Formats: sequence, structure tokens, C-alpha cells
Amino acid sequence: MACRRRALFVSVLLVTTFILAGNICAFISNDRVSRAVSGSFGTLNATLDNLAIFVRSVPQQVDFILDASDGPVNRANGSLQAIGPTLGGRIVTALGHEAYGALDSATLLLAETGRVEQALRAVNASGQRLQELQEGLRGNLSRLQGQLNRTLQRCGPPCANVSSGGLAPEADFTRVPDVSHQLELLSNLSKANLSAALQQANRTLSETPLRVEQQAQEAVADARRQLGEVRGALGRVRSEIPALDTLGDVAETLGKVGRNASQYEPQVTTYDHYRWIVGVCLCCLVLCVVLCNLLGLALGAVGLQPAVLPIERSCLSNSGGQAFLAGVGFSFLFSWLLMLLVLVSFLLGGNAYTLVCQPWHSRQLLQSLETSGLAGSFNLSEMLGLPGGTVTLSGVYNNCQHDQPLWSTLQLDKAVSLDQLLNISQYTGEITAAFEQLNISLSPVTFLSQSQKQLLSDISTSGLQLNFTGTLQQLARKVTQRDLLPLALQLEGLANATDNLTLRMELKQEAADLRDMDGQIQALYPPEMQALNGSIWILQAATPQLPARINATLQSVAAAQTFLDSRAADVVRNESRAFLQTLLGYFQSYIAWAKSTLKGQVGRCGRVARTVDVAGIVACSYIVDSLNGFWFSLGWCTISLLPSIVLAVRLAKFYRRMETADVYDSDQEALEMASSTTQFKIPRVETRQ
Repeated sequence: MACRRRALFVSVLLVTTFILAGNICAFISNDRVSRAVSGSFGTLNATLDNLAIFVRSVPQQVDFILDASDGPVNRANGSLQAIGPTLGGRIVTALGHEAYGALDSATLLLAETGRVEQALRAVNASGQRLQELQEGLRGNLSRLQGQLNRTLQRCGPPCANVSSGGLAPEADFTRVPDVSHQLELLSNLSKANLSAALQQANRTLSETPLRVEQQAQEAVADARRQLGEVRGALGRVRSEIPALDTLGDVAETLGKVGRNASQYEPQVTTYDHYRWIVGVCLCCLVLCVVLCNLLGLALGAVGLQPAVLPIERSCLSNSGGQAFLAGVGFSFLFSWLLMLLVLVSFLLGGNAYTLVCQPWHSRQLLQSLETSGLAGSFNLSEMLGLPGGTVTLSGVYNNCQHDQPLWSTLQLDKAVSLDQLLNISQYTGEITAAFEQLNISLSPVTFLSQSQKQLLSDISTSGLQLNFTGTLQQLARKVTQRDLLPLALQLEGLANATDNLTLRMELKQEAADLRDMDGQIQALYPPEMQALNGSIWILQAATPQLPARINATLQSVAAAQTFLDSRAADVVRNESRAFLQTLLGYFQSYIAWAKSTLKGQVGRCGRVARTVDVAGIVACSYIVDSLNGFWFSLGWCTISLLPSIVLAVRLAKFYRRMETADVYDSDQEALEMASSTTQFKIPRVETRQ
């Protein structure tokens, strides 16, 4: 009996624990359903708002791409308005490689010939000046020498040690070469005014942009008129894409659905609150059974006294048995209600999971709706204004999962031809024709006249080689053969030593003349000699290379003149074509970018698929799964009530107080016997009293 009682005790405890676990799950699932329902409206509104934002953003993206056409149109207009600096500058750059090289070479040559001419003039002037000074110096020295000889003769023996020899010029400046011929050649070159001719040529090249602008006015006007047509054609592209206007209706529909759902939110929340109360009540009923069983187990175990007769069991033990019977009574009274609620919840949650959530997780829900006929005559292609298309919800969703652009998702290629919409060849052809008729003629450029070239050629052939060796040797010598200051000192010494007053005066006068003459020499000769020396060095450095530079300049000028005369027209034609290609390249680049962006970037709907997935997760993983968890938990508890009833009834007999003390063990059942033996009498007919 004790072993059986313990086995029943453990069994009831396990079953009760099992029911309690299911009851706890039911409480949690019931609360999760309410929280999921209350949060589903926010998720629905957020989902619809995200979809509406995406739908509204698609036309905005298309408008942005089409409005970007203002960029190439404005750049083309800007290039046309600045055709002078732009095209003219390109022409000048192409011609300037030859022309400016020749101009620079000629300009540098003129600067060099100017320096040589100045040096020649300086040589000529310094040579003449030195020769004039030398003639005057020779006469003064000769006169002074005669006077000194006469004075020394009168002086006699005291002046015998003083000599007047060497009072003559030592350097011979008459050996400075004559540069009149070379100077005449360079003077003639200066008089020819080559710099004016070069400046005129440079000015003619610089005026090319202005000339281009003046001659291209008509072509520019035609091109700008065609650019206006291009702007208008690109502006009409949006109206040719039918889905863009339909997307606005879709966004409005999504907003309307969200507003309608918000209107029902209070009612749904109220009904869900009632459902929550019912669920809590049912869970509390199950909890009552659990509490009765636990109370019975606790009271029975505490109050049980195995040595006491069944009729003398304690109040605690008897209360434990009564608690078991109370739990059995609750089970019989409310199990039908639990089974009914479990059935209704099962039908609702199970069908929702089978018909909606499971196909949604397997990515077959949208396809099933389209193929089962449940959606009626739903045609997404016609709704979007794409007749003849085969756009389906499942296809759109699958493309959005891969973040595909709207163009491929909605199969817009079948309804819209971008190549035709963005075909502006008609207008670009008109622009090309206008530029082909453009005839730009440049002003003739003449670098040097024939006479100027001949002057340069004469300088080169005649040569400017001058021999200044003798001149430099003379410049290295002293001006006089004898220094004048030592002789003046000797004369002053003699004057101081003599007693002859007349002789003394003559010696002092001649010493003073020598000093004056030496001062004049130091003041006049060195500057002229230095100037002559510097000019000679300039000529020696410049004149050897001058003929070669003249020849190179003449060749460069001739090559540039030939290039301008023969290739200028081709350069203008080529640069005009290059300018036109640059002009049209703006539109070619824009058209290529617009096509690739419209087809590959506009309306990438990956976030739409993710948003819908989030909504599906909320609906299935939160609401439906919680609802299924609720009915499963209650069903779990309801099924467990049956063994709980059986085991509780059997265990209660070991705790309840019996009416008799006899307990028999027959067929594993304890039978209680009546207190009177009259129950075993043979039945007899009894008469009424």
C-alpha cells in the first residue's frame, strides 16, 4: 500500500507539473498574442509608409535623371556662347606650335642683334674717343718733353741724373678695327622695324578667337535653337513612361489602406483585450486544478499517518483528499470549455499557419494566390498601365529580394523603348549640319617681309667676325711709356735743391704739369678703355653664334609661314570638328548615363522586400505563432487533465477519512465496506407498516 501510494503521489506530482508547465506557456502565449496585436498596427503603418515612400521616390528619381539633362544643355550653350575663346583658342593652340615658336625665335634674335648693334656702336665710339685722347696726349707730352729738356740743360750738372725720355704714348688705339660696315648692316636691320612685323603677326593670331566668334554667329544661333529642341524632347520623356503616373495612385492607395487600418485599431485592440481576459480566465481555471492537486499533495503528505486507521485519519490528510476531489470537480466542470476554446483557436491559428505562414516561408504564397484564382482578375500589369505585360506579384517580390531595379522588375522594356525616347539624333544632326556649313577664314599672317629676310640673310652671309686681338693687347698696355708721377717727384726734388729762383719755378711748373697730365689720364682713359673692353667681350661672345641663329630663325619663320599658308584651313576644319564632337559628347555621355541609371539604378526595391519580410515576420512569428502556442498549451493542459483526474481520484482514497476501517485489496482496488452487515442479507419482500 505504501509503495502504491508513493507511486500515485509521484505520478500526480509529475502530471501536475506537466499541467503547470503548459499553463505557464498558455499565460505567456496569451500575453504575447496581445502584445503582437497591439504592435502589429505600428508595423503595418511603418510597412505601408516605407512602401509609399519608395513608390513616391521612383518618379522623383526619374525626374532627377531627366532634370540632369540641363547640365549637358547648359554646358553646350556655354560652349556655343564662348565659341570664340573655345574654338578660336583651340585653333590658336594648334597653329601656335609652329607660329609662336617662330615668333619667339625671331624676337630673341632681334634682341640679340640689338645687343650686338649697341656693342658695335660702343666700340666705335670708344675707339674714336681713345684715338682723339691719344692724339692730344701725344702733343702735350711732346711739348712738355721739349720744355723739360731745355730746363734740364740750363740746370747743368745737378740735373744730370734726370732724363725726359719715355714721355710718349705706349698704347696704340689706332689699332681698334673699323666696325662701320657691320654697324651699317645692323642699323639697316633696325630701320626695317622687324619688331613691328612680328607684333603684327602675333596680333593677328591673337585676334583669331574674335574672328571665329564673328564668323560663327549664324551657326551658333542654329545650334542653340536645336539645343532648345533637345531640352523639350528630353522633358517629354517622363510623360512617355506610363508607370510613373500610376505609381502616384499606388502611393495614394497605400496611404488609404494605412488610414483605414488605423480606424479599426481601437476596435481590434478592444476585442483583443476581451480575448485576453477570456484566455486569462481559462488559464486560471487550469491553475485552480493545479493548485488543488498541489494542495492535496502537500496536505496529504503532511497529514498522512500510515499507522492510523482510515476512519481516524487526520484533518490535514482528509483535506488533502478533498482538495484532490475539488480539482477533479473543476476538471469535469470546465474541461468542455477548454476543449471548445482549443478547437476554435486551433482552427484559426492552424489554418492561418498552413494557408498563409507556411507558403510565405516557402516563398510560394504570392504564386499560389495568382494561380489559385483567389485574387480574381488581379492584373498588376494593367494596374500599372503596362498592357500586354506579364508582371506578377511573385515576380516583383523575387526581383526585389535580389534588389533589382524597377525597370527590370516591372519589365518596362516591353512597354517603353528608351532608345526611342532618348533618341536626339535628329537634333544633333541639325547641329552637325550647321557646323558643316561653317566656313571660318583666318586673316593672313606674315612674319617677315622679303626685304627683312634679305637683311637678315646679308648679316648672316657677310659675317660679323671681327678681330679684336690687337685691340685687347693695346688695352692691356699702359697709356704712357713712363709713369709721370715719379718724374714729377724728381723735378720737385731738384727745384727744392737749387738756389736759382727762375729754375726752381720752371721745375715746379713742369712737375705740376706732369701731375695734371697724369690726373687727366687717370680720369679719361680707364673708363673708355673699360667700356671698349666690355663691348669687345660682348661682341666676341655674341657674334660667332649670330649667323647660325639667323639661319635657324629664317628656317623656323619659313616653316611656320609655309605651315600657316598650307595647313591653316585644315587646322580650322579639324578643330571645328573636334569642337562639334565635344559639343555632342555632352549629350552622348548624358544619354548613356541616363539609360544605364534608369535601367540599373532607379527604384532598387531591396528595402521593399525587406520591409514586407518584416511585416510577414510580425504577422506569422509573433501573432500566428503566439496564437498557436496558446491553443497548443491549453490543449496540452486539457489532455493532461484526464490522467490527472484518474490519478487524483485514486490517490485521494489514501488521504481521505474512511467511514469503515476495513480495507480489502481486491483486483488492485481498495474497497470500502459498509458498517452494517445487513447489506449482505438476502433480499426479502417487506410489507408496509
